[in-house]
Amino acid sequence: MDAGTDVTIWIAFSAGLLSYFSPCVLPLIPSFLTYISGLSFSEIKDANASAKIRLTVISHSLVFILGFSVVFISLGALAGLASGSFQMHMREWLGVIQKVGGVLIFLFGIHLSGLFHFGALLGEKRIHIRNKPTGFVGTFLVGIAFAAGWTPCIGPILGAILAIAASSAGGAARGVLLLSVYSLGLGVPFLISAVLFHSFLSFFDRFKRHIRMVEIVTGVLLMIAGVMLFFDQFGRLTGWLYQIIPPSFG
Repeated sequence: MDAGTDVTIWIAFSAGLLSYFSPCVLPLIPSFLTYISGLSFSEIKDANASAKIRLTVISHSLVFILGFSVVFISLGALAGLASGSFQMHMREWLGVIQKVGGVLIFLFGIHLSGLFHFGALLGEKRIHIRNKPTGFVGTFLVGIAFAAGWTPCIGPILGAILAIAASSAGGAARGVLLLSVYSLGLGVPFLISAVLFHSFLSFFDRFKRHIRMVEIVTGVLLMIAGVMLFFDQFGRLTGWLYQIIPPSFG
């Protein structure tokens, strides 16, 4: 089916964007950039920063993005392998697995919206690197640590995409595709923030009052996605979009 009309691809990309705008990522962007680049806050925020400083920030940002993408994509491959294995050996249970995934995504949405917090299930598991190793290797390791130490507000969103990957046909390739798109949705705005850091500070000052609303909206969207997965509506929705959207737009 045409990738442009595959709704799960757009869901994965949107999930990455929502993860970026979550309270555990967006407010920490300045700290991340200064930490991975080794530059001071004043050097990065200077609107007239030298080309060398800009290149340092951009290059380290790209390596940081690569670091967390490797972890997320690996998780997607594992989720896809589980899906493929179940399809081969436990085909009759796929419907049950899909419904369990729908319930989990719905519960993630409840947690994120604030209706109820599942602290024991989604407790914070951050990994801290106090002294970053120098160079790009150190930045890559920080990216891995960022991905491995997902927090309660990014965990439910990522968990929802992994659940979709594990409930979909296509095996490891499908899982890699979905988590690559998720990483793209998270990485692109991070890179834009690094390139336009001075403008990012102004944007964040205006946006921070709306972060809680973003959490609530994301939670509601996850609950809707959970219901759709439970009742096997993603395939029908994708088929409907494929009929109404011209192939040239795919």
